[in-house]
Amino acid sequence: MKPTQDVDATLRLAIDGMSCGHCVQAVTRALSTIPGVTVCAVGIGSAEFRTSDKAASHQVIAALESEGFAARVVE
Repeated sequence: MKPTQDVDATLRLAIDGMSCGHCVQAVTRALSTIPGVTVCAVGIGSAEFRTSDKAASHQVIAALESEGFAARVVE
């Protein structure tokens, strides 16, 4: 029997309240602090990241809310 592997998932977020490059930097910094999260792209109003733990999206959203941004996962 083969051991199970974690499968990386790419998740996308819609982020409210971003309006400038400083916001992009703040979101990138907040995402980078979450263990197991790899930032793929951050732009005004959205972010994309990879993780092997889909539950990390709750941590990501909480980190962004602590920075003053409302975020939600986009399917």
